[in-house]
Amino acid sequence: MTSAPPDTPTPRRTAPERRRRGDVFAAVALVVLLGVAALVVWRTSPEVATVSTPDSTPLAAPSPPGDVPTGFVESWRAPSAATRTPVVAGPAVVTGDGGTVEGHDAATGAVAWSYHRDLALCTVGAGFPGTDDGDGHALALYAGRTGWCSELTALHPSSGKRAEASNPDMRLGVQLVADGSYVTATGANYMEVWRSDLVRTLEYGDVPTPVQPGKQPRPECTYGSTAVSSDRIGVIERCPDAPADRLTVLTPDGSKGADTPEAQFSVELPAAGAVLVALSGDRAAVAVPGPPRLIVYDKAGLQLSQAPLDVPDSALATSPAGAPASVTTDGSRAYWWAGGTTIALDLGTLTPAWTLRDTLGPPTAYGTGLLAPVRDGLADLDPARGAVLRTLPVPRADPAAEVRIAAAGEVLLEQRGTEVVALLPAR
Repeated sequence: MTSAPPDTPTPRRTAPERRRRGDVFAAVALVVLLGVAALVVWRTSPEVATVSTPDSTPLAAPSPPGDVPTGFVESWRAPSAATRTPVVAGPAVVTGDGGTVEGHDAATGAVAWSYHRDLALCTVGAGFPGTDDGDGHALALYAGRTGWCSELTALHPSSGKRAEASNPDMRLGVQLVADGSYVTATGANYMEVWRSDLVRTLEYGDVPTPVQPGKQPRPECTYGSTAVSSDRIGVIERCPDAPADRLTVLTPDGSKGADTPEAQFSVELPAAGAVLVALSGDRAAVAVPGPPRLIVYDKAGLQLSQAPLDVPDSALATSPAGAPASVTTDGSRAYWWAGGTTIALDLGTLTPAWTLRDTLGPPTAYGTGLLAPVRDGLADLDPARGAVLRTLPVPRADPAAEVRIAAAGEVLLEQRGTEVVALLPAR
């Protein structure tokens, strides 16, 4: 048996040339892929699609109103297809159109700040009055790349600077309803509630991606109107095969977790086609047809009173699915606009106080008075009786179209279709 000489080195195994070239090619390909991925992330990130133009000089508050003037004159107007009613946030009048949200000086209409994204606006709102030195936040909700309303940004209303942001799961047609410490995003079969840092505290209904299925009591139901108070959220539910609607009142704080709704009560109503008109700390007022009547429930869901309503059944079918009824308040009464008729409710009892026909929208408090849009302009009302004291002429292109009004100091704002029009007291 022959052995190798002791000084003969052991042969070293080397990688074939083609393998070394393959490793190089793989490494280059990986770098290219990472670069492409980084570019895609950068190109689709919110920052690259956003143009924020805040104001370095915060907006000043508008002059306060006094008595109702002898007349109004138009000061300015701006497109605002993303709002249903004028939005006032702190000192700013906020409009939304296309992908742009703007904060206007109330008196002049000058654009103090703007926020733009290359996405479609779902809606614009205001909320959280206790934040940002009492001004609250303006809220811009955009449709994401998937078509859902999933890009939410809070803006400081005096400057337009960005505050918090979040990604909700709302469908198109969403509206934002604010009261106290929460904002509720409504929908035809799903709603969310957010606190001031935009953290979700409640989800209710047909949850898009439930973490634990089975936590929603009636995910198959659709919704009628919605109403909120500082610590309660109410909704009319319409469930398959149920002969009548259901009123459910929820707690918004999410103490059991956002995905675990906590109902204060849920009761079946005496008819279908109901409207939740108003919600207070201890009562809920629901209008039902056949014949039209207003039923008031206590905080446990027990009926307290019932009163006839001088409106046709068709007047109860004027709100979009899941949206709030057309209601305003002046601190003493709630004013419900039911398709051409305004009904005033006492805020303590939620029972009807008076009815006024031939209005184009709900009234709003203005200084010491109460103004309602009518065909010829603005009706100056006696808040106690609903009597028309006088009518202030305001020309409009369509005198019979719906009008939603709000006040920003002495400036009266009208939402006319997809446009906001600002009126100043005639001097």
